[in-house]
Order: sequence, then structure tokens, then C-alpha cells
Amino acid sequence: MDKDSKEDFTFGRSCDLRAPVTFRISQLEGLREPKSFTEIVNKPELRFHGQQSSMLSDLYVTCQLVADNKPLTIPFRTSFKAFKNGYTWNEWISFPIRYCDLPLSSQITFTVWDIAGPRAAVPVGGSAFRLFGKKWTLRRGKHRLLLWPNREADGSMETTTPSKSGTQDEMGRLEKMVKKYERGDLPKSDWLDKLTFRKMSEIHAAETEKSKNLYLYIDLPRFDFPVIFSEPQEPVASTSATTLAPAPTLTGNTQGPAISNSLTSDPYLWAILDPDAPRDNPVEDKHRRLVRSHRSSPYDRDLKPNTKIRDELAAILSYPPTQILTSEEKDLIWKFRFYLVRDKRGLTKFLKSVTWRDPSEVKQAVEEILPQWTEIDMDDALELLGPSMVDSRVRAFAVKQLSRADDEELQLYLLQLVQALKFESAASETRSSRSTSSAISYDDSGLADFLVARAIQNFVLGNSLYWYLVVELALQKDDRVMSKMYYRIMFKFQEQLELASDESIKQRRDIMKRQGELVATLAKRANEIRLSKDPRQKKVEKLRAFLSDPKHGILSMPALPLPLNAQVIITGVVPEKSTVFSSNMFPLLLWFTTSEGGEFPVIFKDGDDMRQDQLVIQLFTLMYRLLRRENLDLKLTPYNVLATGPSQGMVQFVPSKAIRVIVEEHGTLLNYLRAHYPDEGSVGTYGVEPSVIDTFVRSCAGYCVVTYLLGVGDRHLDNLLVAPDGHFFHVDFGYILGKDPKPFPPEVKVCQEMIDGMGGAQSSHYARFKSYCFTGFSILRKSANLILNLVALMADAGIQDIIDRNVHEQLQDKFMPRLDEEAALKHFETLLNENSYFTKVVDRIHDFKQRYWMI
Repeated sequence: MDKDSKEDFTFGRSCDLRAPVTFRISQLEGLREPKSFTEIVNKPELRFHGQQSSMLSDLYVTCQLVADNKPLTIPFRTSFKAFKNGYTWNEWISFPIRYCDLPLSSQITFTVWDIAGPRAAVPVGGSAFRLFGKKWTLRRGKHRLLLWPNREADGSMETTTPSKSGTQDEMGRLEKMVKKYERGDLPKSDWLDKLTFRKMSEIHAAETEKSKNLYLYIDLPRFDFPVIFSEPQEPVASTSATTLAPAPTLTGNTQGPAISNSLTSDPYLWAILDPDAPRDNPVEDKHRRLVRSHRSSPYDRDLKPNTKIRDELAAILSYPPTQILTSEEKDLIWKFRFYLVRDKRGLTKFLKSVTWRDPSEVKQAVEEILPQWTEIDMDDALELLGPSMVDSRVRAFAVKQLSRADDEELQLYLLQLVQALKFESAASETRSSRSTSSAISYDDSGLADFLVARAIQNFVLGNSLYWYLVVELALQKDDRVMSKMYYRIMFKFQEQLELASDESIKQRRDIMKRQGELVATLAKRANEIRLSKDPRQKKVEKLRAFLSDPKHGILSMPALPLPLNAQVIITGVVPEKSTVFSSNMFPLLLWFTTSEGGEFPVIFKDGDDMRQDQLVIQLFTLMYRLLRRENLDLKLTPYNVLATGPSQGMVQFVPSKAIRVIVEEHGTLLNYLRAHYPDEGSVGTYGVEPSVIDTFVRSCAGYCVVTYLLGVGDRHLDNLLVAPDGHFFHVDFGYILGKDPKPFPPEVKVCQEMIDGMGGAQSSHYARFKSYCFTGFSILRKSANLILNLVALMADAGIQDIIDRNVHEQLQDKFMPRLDEEAALKHFETLLNENSYFTKVVDRIHDFKQRYWMI
């Protein structure tokens, strides 16, 4: 090959990489064989470790950075985690040493430990992973480490526990090909890639079943270019903590281009000193003033776009809320700002076009144009209450728009509005440090007063506000500014209840106090039961004895609105029906008696953060309302969920059975439905009442759509439930927005048992199911901005799966905003038709584990 025709190659030097060594411990894969009965009899201490019971072992991982037979850091250990369905940590580790200080022989030792008894641990397996490859290249991306069984990792130069063995299995070969694919070394073809990855999932399942090895998966940072080991050319002088590091020098080959901006601009990787960065560019500022023509505003009032510009404006207004406008688009919006005041979609884009450091623009935008703007939709009002909008006058405008919502609709947004109060507080607390010449207003926008006033008027709304504030007060106890703000709102709420002229409103304060006492009593008992070493039956007996004791005030009580659902008035509990579940956290099932003479079952959990489940159910409820507004009832079951603290909460129990249990007891879903609602004269519904089959088909379609849009993961036959009347629904939302412990999960969750329950893929019911899916997806696409803005307001809530910076983009992609209606439905149909073989295999493995643990 001619020298000039060779492709250029660019790389970075490790001596310029001043970020700390960081990686993520992802998950453990492989089957651990339990100890035999004979071994446990001979060594009774073995009963404390291994998979000897229905619970997974309390495994943890230790890791240490070593080089030249010497440790470079102290050992780090993963935090405690209660495992449910597999050993998944997803925990980031950051060593107190930088990449630029690493020797070439650096390696990280990993050891997985199991509890062997009181204050004793045994190694499950160990592995030593070299940070630099054979060609002195820093390793990046996902890696699979072979664990040497029952051995602690050896960090010596000639390690006896290398992360890779001499022999390579089929999965290892395929993972190498995937890395080449991700680097762009292999050509991409969408249709062929889907077939390839589907086949790989089948191979992965087959390899896992026959392999006796354990593998630990880790993730390393992905750099845009290879990083080559290089020692600094000259000594680097030490600097104080307050001194910024100089910009690193990146080296490519002499014929190649410079390293891309994405690598040099990432603040996590590089510390770049630019003293002019915070200053305004006078050239850009002058250009903006000329383009926006401040002096010609009278002319702008009558300015109207031609057909071409009108199409451009329409395209900009249809952008999702996460899309950043270019300077040209901002200038175009500003130019036709008076024309756009009649378009309710244009306000958010107009405010993004305002130069907020320019007092004259701010004054005209907020004081002159904003009052003229037409009423906006609720999704735009919620966007204006986000962290990006600090001007109190704009936020007050959004609050005014929210006042048009009725109590039922406001209840759907209340969780996010309580989070939006944080951005109100941030603006008011930093007011004194702002420049006095700024035209931005930092006064109170009135959001807190609005929420309190509406909560006083409506008891159900007030009950929810009270518990949302209780949770935030517990979460923000270490943050002085936020805790002070939430305490102030709670005090104002309680004070206005006390000062109300209506006696029934005054009594609410006492009611909320009694609710708090009930929750505290149940939380204490649930915590004791969860931590006790008693067998499950003993736990049940203790719970029933506790509930039966009149001194605890639960067996019989004055009428009290249930915190979970204030419309349900409870008067006591039924001890003999209450029980303890056998899952990891041993939640309580309590059957409360109601004032109407009925019973209301509630699950009380301790030791589990319920806020993510609460958010998912809230969004399901919102989607159900949006569908019914379009006269489409997909029979969703958005049961009540309430977090009563950072690690406790209540869940409404819906009498039903998991599909796995139904298949074990009845063989098929049709047999289960037929046993409860038979109709022998029915032919088209297989001997089941037609309304029950209709409910099953509609609810399956509804949950397929809503779980796809929210990216609900970890779906298996134990968290897919069916009620006797045909209502199908999902539970346990520990993984959302694309997170999933299983590799290659299907985007649309449809198991074969669901299809069989409709009569098979060729039945008319399955065709109707697909039609409902398409209609529901089409309806919810129209409200994409509303759902996106609700999730965006939860970004600072500290919920597990919404902390990542790209979750909004992931959620946005589910709605396919760049496709028209026909193309989006076609793509969704493709996802719906993909019935992954790997999903079936994973479900079967999960079923096998459940049966094994039950034995």
C-alpha cells in the first residue's frame, strides 16, 4: 500500500490524562453449585454461604491497584446490596491515583467474597486485570474477567489468576468482535446487525448453561481515541489544590489530525484552563445585537414570516424540550417573537432564545412580551419550572397556567412540583450574590403558596403533599438550604390548617399526626421482622401476635384515612389474614378493615427505596388518563404506591397471581381465566367470558406500550401478574429507562404465555392486541413532551435510575421524535414482532432458580 494512502491515526498520551482511575463493577455471571447435603453435615459452617436457601448470598467485591508486586492503593470494597434476581452491583469505583501516574505494569485485582459465618468470609474467586494491553494501550470499554474459583486474586507480576485463560470460548470470541464493531472497525448494517445480535443472545444463553466458569463484568471509561502509555518528558511540578492544572498536550502522529474536541472538552477527563471562557465574546455580542436589531422593535411587531420561514419556525417549535437551539434558530425566534405570541408552543423556545445576560432583552421579553403570550399547555408550564429557568416572573407565569388544572390533574404532577421547589430555593438563596445590574428577578414565584392553597382545599391532595414533604425532609436533612426550605413549607401548610375557619380542615393536622404514628409503628415492626433470623412462619406468628395486641392501637382504631389512599378510611386490621412475604426484604401484607365494612390489603416494605416505583406508577396513571381522554381504555391497573420514607413505603395489594405460578398450577393462562370466569357456550373466547378475554387483551397491550416507553427492565414471569378477572399488570420496577441486569433485553415485553393466553399469534385476539398497541403508542407520542418534562424534574431527586445524564435522551428516543407517524408505527411493529429466543431462555433459567430455592 502506498504510504500516502494509509489512513491517519491519532492517539493520546497517558501522561497527559490527569483524571483519577475509574471503573464500574457491573455484575457476576455463571452458575454457583450449592454445597451437597453431606458437606453441610460434615461442616455445618458451610450453611452460611453459597446458594443454600431461597435468598442470594451476600456477596461483595474487593479491588486493589497494584504494580511491580507492590500495592498502589488500599483495597476498596463494594457497598452492601440486597440481591433479588442476580448479582448486579453497577457500582463505580474511583481510585485516588491518576492515569498519568500509572506504571506500565499496573493491574487491578478483583476478589469476590462470600459470607462464611460470623466475621468470616471465603473467596468465591479472584482475577487480576492489566490496565495496559500488549501494545501499551490503555484498556477501555466492557471486559469479562475470568474468576479463578475459591482463590483470592494474585497481584504479582507473574500472576496465577489472570483475567483471561489461554483457551477462548465462543462468547469470548464474539465479545472481541463486538469491541471491533463498537470501535468502527467493522461495517454497520442495521438489518444484519439485528439478526447478528439476536443470534449472539442465543449463543450467550447456550454458553452460560454449559459453562462452569464464573465471570465478573467491569466497565472502563470509553475514550474517543486510544491512550498510549507514555512517561512525562520532564518532571511535573506539584501544585496546590487551588491551582488549576494547565491544559494537557495531546499528541497524534505527525501526519494525523489533532484529537477531537469531544475528548479535550470533557471536564471529567481533562482540566483545561481558559481565562477568557467566562467572558462575553465582544464579536459574538456585537453580531447578536446587529441581528436582533434592538432599535427596530416597532418594525418587529408587524413582522410576519413567509411560507418558507413559517415552515422553519414550525420545525423549531416541534423540537423536544431536550434539544438545544443553535444561534441561528434563536435569532430567527427572536426576530418573529411578536408573531409567535399567539402560538402556545412557542413560549419555551422563545425563552431559550433570550440572552439572559442582556438586561434590555430580559426586560422586553419578561415585562412586555410574556404578559401578551397566549395560554400554554401543562407540559410547557412544567418545563418552565425546571432548573434552567431562574427568573421568578417566568416561573410565576407557569404557576398561573398550572392553576387551570383541576385537583385530579394536579395530583398527577404533584410529585414533580415538590421537586421543582428545589429550584425555587436555589434561585432565592443565590439572589444576594447576583449582580445588581441584572434584569433577572429572584423574587418568590408563588409555587409553594399555590401548592399549599390547593392542598388546603382538597384533602386527598393535601395528604399527598404532606407525605411528599415528609420524605424530602428525611432526604435533605444534611442539606441546610433545602431542609430549611422544606421545613418552611411544611410549617406554612400546618399553620394554615390550624388557622382554617372550617372545623373539618382543622382536624386534618391531627389526622396527619395519627397517620405518622401508624407508619412509625409499622416501620419499626417491619424492620424488626426483616432483621430477625427467624424462619418465615415464625415471623408470621410474631406479626399476627403484634397486630392482635390492643395496646398497639392497630387492631381497632378511630376512623383514619389511609396514607396510601386518603379516600380509603380504615378502622382496624385483620390479624389472621395478615402475613409476611418470603422475598428478600420480608414485606408485610396487612388487611385493613374499612369504614364501609370491607377490607383493603396493603403491603408495607422496610429497607427498600419505594420512590422509583412511586414515580413509575404515577407515570402509568398519567398515561392511563391520556389514553382515556382519547376514548381508549386499555384496562391498566395503576395500583397505589407511597414512599413514607427514604427506605420504606406502602403498596396497594391487588389479588392476583404471577404468570409463573399460574403456569405451574393451571398449565396455561386460559385455564386460569376459565377456572374463575367460565362460559361454556363461548367459542371465540375459548370457554372464558368475553369481557374477561377483552380485559386481558387490552391490559396486555397497555402495559406493552407503557413499559416500552419507560424502558422497564428485569421482566420475568414472577413480576408479570394476572388477576382472576383478566387484568394483566407489571410489578417491581427496580430497573427503568433502559437499565436491565439481563444482556440484550427486548424493548417490548411480550412473553409467549401472554400470546398463548390470547389464543396464539394467529388468533383474532392477538391481532386486536397489536392494533391496541399501535393506537396507544400513537396517542402517547402526542404527549411526549409532558412525560419528558415530568422525568426531567425528577433529575435531582436522587432516584436510582434517573441520576445518569443521558436518561432524558434515552426516554426521548422511545417516542421516535424524528420519525413521522407511519414510520414510527412501522418501527414499533418491528419491535413488537421480535420474540427473542434469549428472553425465553432467561425466563426458563429464572423459573428453574425459583423452583430450586423453594425446594
